[in-house]
Amino acid sequence: MSRGYRVALLGNGIKPSLSPALHMAEARRLGLDYEYRTVDLSGRRAVDLGVELQRLEDAGFDAANVTHPFKQAVLGHVADLSPVVRRLGSANLVLLGGGRRTAHNTDVTGFRAALEGFLGDLRTGDRRPGGTVLQIGAGGAGLATASALLDLGFDPVVVHDVAPAAVEAMIGRFPGALRGSGGSLDVWLPRADGVVHVTPVGMAEHPGVAFDVDRLRPGAWVAEVVYRPLETELLRRARARGLPTLDGGGMAVGQAVESLRLITGLEPDVGRMHAHFDQLVTEG
Repeated sequence: MSRGYRVALLGNGIKPSLSPALHMAEARRLGLDYEYRTVDLSGRRAVDLGVELQRLEDAGFDAANVTHPFKQAVLGHVADLSPVVRRLGSANLVLLGGGRRTAHNTDVTGFRAALEGFLGDLRTGDRRPGGTVLQIGAGGAGLATASALLDLGFDPVVVHDVAPAAVEAMIGRFPGALRGSGGSLDVWLPRADGVVHVTPVGMAEHPGVAFDVDRLRPGAWVAEVVYRPLETELLRRARARGLPTLDGGGMAVGQAVESLRLITGLEPDVGRMHAHFDQLVTEG
């Protein structure tokens, strides 16, 4: 009989998430008994993540994926941090059981793989990506995307957020590697070779766009982390201008692949998971 796994997703507004179906479909193909449950914490006056994790442990859960807005707060309720989490101060996966909780961040590898593949289609030869990238958003997911951008060799990486304190905190995580926008998008949008959008704006629950696409120069690329909907208003406007775009599906699949690997110790089929994600988006 196959080993059984119980996994939860903790976050706000997560009922439309494709993660449960994506995880469970691949787990079945791997021969696993695998349950994935969403725990939507929206609408609660106060959320105690320690209590929530304890409830999952008491119920025999093996892991919890953590999403907006708890990726940083959850670190106050774990025992061990992976090297990546220690660097970023943000996690999206907590392994439970054995009397200890271990935090991981699979967003970094997920976004890096997606962006590297996307940029590989835009450039010729073996030249590594470079140039100025403007990242809009300095929250938990933004820590992961900034790390991936730095790893890929972009310079400078400029961070903008409506909360200046969040920008300063992120810069402090990467001393000497990032710079702030100074609070002005108008200065940096025309100078950017690419823009990475990492805020909730554009999600079904938060419609709209976070910046004026018309201020980007011709040829600039736009990457999105939102995947519900897969074509956000931001991407629609960018494509209407003929700009290269990367939707949030690649990061969503990439982080799920790495999460499954860490939870089960098995090797998921990446191509199969991308195909199933595309099917889920079409059906949904």
